[in-house]
Amino acid sequence: MRLLCLCKRRPQGRDLFTQPYGRFYHLPRLLAERGHEVHILLLGYRNEPATYRQEGNLHWHAVSALHWGPWPYLAKAGRLAADVKPDWVFGLSDTWYGILAERLARRHGARSLIDAYDNYESYIPWLKPLHGLWRRALARADAVTAVGPQLAAWMSTCAGGRPVEVIPMAADPIFAPLDKAACRQQLGLPADATLVGYAGALHPSRDMELLFQTYARLRAADLRIELVLSGRLAKGIALPAGTHWLGYRPAEEVPLILNSLDLVFVLNKPGAFGDYSYPAKLYEALACGVPVVAADVPGTAWVLRDRPESLARAGDAEDMARKAGQMLALGKTVRPVASVSWQESTDKLEEILQH
Repeated sequence: MRLLCLCKRRPQGRDLFTQPYGRFYHLPRLLAERGHEVHILLLGYRNEPATYRQEGNLHWHAVSALHWGPWPYLAKAGRLAADVKPDWVFGLSDTWYGILAERLARRHGARSLIDAYDNYESYIPWLKPLHGLWRRALARADAVTAVGPQLAAWMSTCAGGRPVEVIPMAADPIFAPLDKAACRQQLGLPADATLVGYAGALHPSRDMELLFQTYARLRAADLRIELVLSGRLAKGIALPAGTHWLGYRPAEEVPLILNSLDLVFVLNKPGAFGDYSYPAKLYEALACGVPVVAADVPGTAWVLRDRPESLARAGDAEDMARKAGQMLALGKTVRPVASVSWQESTDKLEEILQH
């Protein structure tokens, strides 16, 4: 089959052209390795030249929205569709790409697939005309996939009840158990402290205040517990005194950060975004065998359905500190979760494409 994938260049903050990452890379890559001709057209929002790279059956095309807006991307998508004559056009990574994929496929006699890893409508809740176009694209697409069952059910409702298949997330291959002492030494973290932490955007939407309240309770009970944070720091976020803030680190260092910790927090607020969130960092921490305490919202609870002891009531610092204390009292790592691999997710995706 010939496949054309439409995607933004930096989903989840990673530049796919230079830092291959997540479902946006591994699903197309594995399809290409199985003999399909795959073209990925990326839209960047920085001043970058149009670029092309080929890796076997995988063709990378990158276009910038500066200085001409989306028009060069739309023109390139049309040319690729005419030249490649794809059997399927995928819309990945955001509302706009799903809408464009469905329209482009219909115009060029291809089939369309829309994939979602978040409830995109929660990003800009007031932009109702966009939501209407998105829902119409979902209803018209030949196939729709989502990262988890809660999101799939919501998208099915938005699309008038059509079926939506689940293509689960997975941790990238670089996430695996590593020697804790060696990781701490490499990052300059204390060797003997009990380190709890969070890796991801440090933003109010992620309930940082809950994390800090939880940490204060843990610290009051045991002065050996110290907090490690990494990620982009939003304005107005005041870190607790003594926090080990590692800043925003390159992707290859994230496994070191996770493996240096005794416990990882995964935060989400209940609502239109949090209820349908399946955090990549949760999959990554589990793949590293690091204990986790996560807010009990529907998407996260599904990921941790075999580990209910890792779930704390959302918004409840007291319960989160209690669950964290219980985890830390065990004093050891846990068995890595044998979650779905990218190979297995690609198996399911390929099955959808062949029907």
